[in-house]
Amino acid sequence: MRTEKHNAYPKSSAIDARFAALARMGEVIFHARDAGSIWGITNANTLHTTLSRYVRTGLLFRLQNGLYAIKPPYELEALLIGAKAIHGYCYVSTETVLSRAGIIQQQVPHITFVSAVSRQFTLAGHRFRARRLKNLYLFNETGIVREGTVRIASPARAIADMLYFNPHYHFDASAQIDWTAVNRLQAEIGYPITNRKSL
Repeated sequence: MRTEKHNAYPKSSAIDARFAALARMGEVIFHARDAGSIWGITNANTLHTTLSRYVRTGLLFRLQNGLYAIKPPYELEALLIGAKAIHGYCYVSTETVLSRAGIIQQQVPHITFVSAVSRQFTLAGHRFRARRLKNLYLFNETGIVREGTVRIASPARAIADMLYFNPHYHFDASAQIDWTAVNRLQAEIGYPITNRKSL
């Protein structure tokens, strides 16, 4: 008499196929909905159970509700974590870029993004802040470059962004800024032109 053991766990070949599909997607961090789409799992409960099982067995790492990674959090780039958590068009700008460029000297306690939403959050040991920018300006990619899968503002774009949010913002290295280039960027984006040459 043949007996079959009921096993809710997929066979290793099915697991291999699922993770091969994730690899083809080219994303280290992904949303549950993305996984469900590429795995063909349409039932939310089935998807949740599958992802939870993979987390328990160490195949995946849960960063927050609905956000997973194929690497442990300490191996992930902070900029990528923030961009994925925002889950929409965004780019690194303002204080983070200005600090890296030496334009401001103060300690920046969070990684700063510009996006369609305004929020502050902590994830995987990193603090993030997103400033909300009107779509008219947000999707204008003048002065924005890609580093891998993350968009990052040039220093001139970060200055223009900061002046849009706070026209009286103090830049520690103001004398080193090419204000003509900043004004040119402001005009291309559609921002108000800020005359700082006399300050």
